[in-house]
Amino acid sequence: MNEMRTPPPNTASLLPRYHSKSSPRRCYSTITASTTNRNLNSWFTNYVDKTNVFSWNSVIADLARSGDSLEALRAFASMRKLALKPNRSTFPCAIKSCSALLDLLSGKQTHLQALLFGFHSDLFVSSALIDMYAKCRHLTDARKLFDETPQRNVVLWTSMITGYVQNNNGLEALLLFKEFLIQDDRLGEVSVDSVAVVSLLSACARVPQKGLTEAVHGFVIKKGFDGELGVGNTLVDAYAKFGAVGVSKKVFDGMVEKDRVSWNSMIAVFAQNGLAAEALEVFRGMIEESDVKYNSMTLSTVLSACAHLGALRVGKCVHDQVLKMGLEDNVIVGTSIIDMYCKCGRVEMAKKAFDSMKEKNVRSWTALIAGYGMHGLAKEALEVFYNMIRTGVKPNYITFVSVLAACSHAGLLEEGWHWFNAMSNQFNLDPGLEHYGCIVDLLGRAGRLSEAYDLVMKMKIRPDFVIWGSLLAACRIHKNVELGEISAWKLFDLDPTNCGYYVLLSNIYAEAGRWKDAERMRILMKSRGLVKPPGFSLVELKGRVHTFLVGDQEHPQHQKIYEYLEELSAKLLEVGYVPNMASVLHDVDEEEKEITLRVHSEKLAVAFGIMNSVPGATIQVIKNLRVCSDCHTVIKFISRIVNREIVVRDSKRFHHFKDGSCSCGDYW
Repeated sequence: MNEMRTPPPNTASLLPRYHSKSSPRRCYSTITASTTNRNLNSWFTNYVDKTNVFSWNSVIADLARSGDSLEALRAFASMRKLALKPNRSTFPCAIKSCSALLDLLSGKQTHLQALLFGFHSDLFVSSALIDMYAKCRHLTDARKLFDETPQRNVVLWTSMITGYVQNNNGLEALLLFKEFLIQDDRLGEVSVDSVAVVSLLSACARVPQKGLTEAVHGFVIKKGFDGELGVGNTLVDAYAKFGAVGVSKKVFDGMVEKDRVSWNSMIAVFAQNGLAAEALEVFRGMIEESDVKYNSMTLSTVLSACAHLGALRVGKCVHDQVLKMGLEDNVIVGTSIIDMYCKCGRVEMAKKAFDSMKEKNVRSWTALIAGYGMHGLAKEALEVFYNMIRTGVKPNYITFVSVLAACSHAGLLEEGWHWFNAMSNQFNLDPGLEHYGCIVDLLGRAGRLSEAYDLVMKMKIRPDFVIWGSLLAACRIHKNVELGEISAWKLFDLDPTNCGYYVLLSNIYAEAGRWKDAERMRILMKSRGLVKPPGFSLVELKGRVHTFLVGDQEHPQHQKIYEYLEELSAKLLEVGYVPNMASVLHDVDEEEKEITLRVHSEKLAVAFGIMNSVPGATIQVIKNLRVCSDCHTVIKFISRIVNREIVVRDSKRFHHFKDGSCSCGDYW
């Protein structure tokens, strides 16, 4: 193609050449002159003088601000084709358009032209270039340009600091901010602004150093930036990154002004840290106490909280809001709806939501596959997987985790092996620890513990706690003490503070009648300061979530619940129930064991649900730990006695109890 006509002297090599439309690079240097002129000529003819550089600047700026970066670069190319000399207002928007497109080549070409026309030392041009190089992950070029700029203002410093943050180099960002403060002290100025402070706090969230965020928070207060909205929002996130959720909430509560980002951030902080009830409470506050309107991001996060809690009724209400706001075609929200219904025990509703989505991405497909898998519906999960492949959506790492987990839950050993091998053979994905964990779990649940152990020993990557944890759980199921000990001691080295492994080995010893060894595990846990997380169960009733602990005496209806359980116990014995004493760890007499079994949290939750719902209604319970074998047996019998479907979601999967049987086929 022809070069631009009448370029300035000695600049032809620096100006963009036009290539064919078939070129894969989507930047201004790939657009033909005829295409560029055709798109812009009519607009200029009717509205502006295209021989005037200020008119071109206005067009480029408007296009860049509206997010049409490609058209902004086309306009820049057209202006240069006319041999108009750009001024200091031309380059920043053109460079920002390169940043938005992550187009490093066009960015470098624009940089060269800025040098040519003498704007390399202009602070606004330099700042835009630093931002462009940082976003294109060329920090060396960004820092070189920063160091070569003789006079630096707060915008330039902030651009470089932000560049480090964007590239997950929080330490360099902090060191540079320190230099910034030294310069201010040397010049006797106070040029640090709230934007720079936001970048500083973002850097703190990426540096795992105790007390750092607190120290910067003190600086923020001292300099009077604590009332700034952006600073408050970033503080909420910075504290949450290190698990200080309570401090995040204090910062949030102390903010005089809150916007949508503030509310969304606080809801997300609670939801991502497993505090779903608190997340829903913040959402309720957003609706009742503020004028801020929620958006798709808010609803997606709230749906995740509902999924965690199993709060189906609240989830349905949120789904209604999604429909009212016309957000059902939003792929992120739609995927959250699928996940919510799956985790609330309504996989058929998840399928309806999935079918109604006009656009589906790999996460949407994976969410439904995972949902079917956790419900033990492996054949349905695999059918969705096959459809996904047929539609041309390429499965990713997480998709295969979901597929293999579904095979594991249903004991589909042959299918599991096939897709494990197909990952690398057909899809060029190397199996990771999670995939090996699923296969080890699959072999272990099938009772093929020796093969599972051999696979672990032959793995190409070093087995971690996921792998050994899967093998230990299988040893518990099949009562293999010897291999269980090997697995447990590996885990004690890999993850010594996780008391779950000590409890599992203690369970294995207890079920084998080796009470001294079980006691030794309890003593070891105590000596290391480890405490077993308390088991609890949740049940939703009329939009409110009720929580039960083992032997709960706090619930307002606890006396009625225990009386009802006594009635059920008599009926259970009549239909052939025999308590599974092996589920009780302690070496105590048989009567005490039986009493202990009766007060497990899932039994209390089931009894409460039956007492407070209409006959025939489905009871749904969420358990934070794996349901014990005795509770599993009891709930099967209860489902037959009261003629109810009872759905229990434990830490591993769903159990649908109906007519005295469970959907897992006693395989969990």
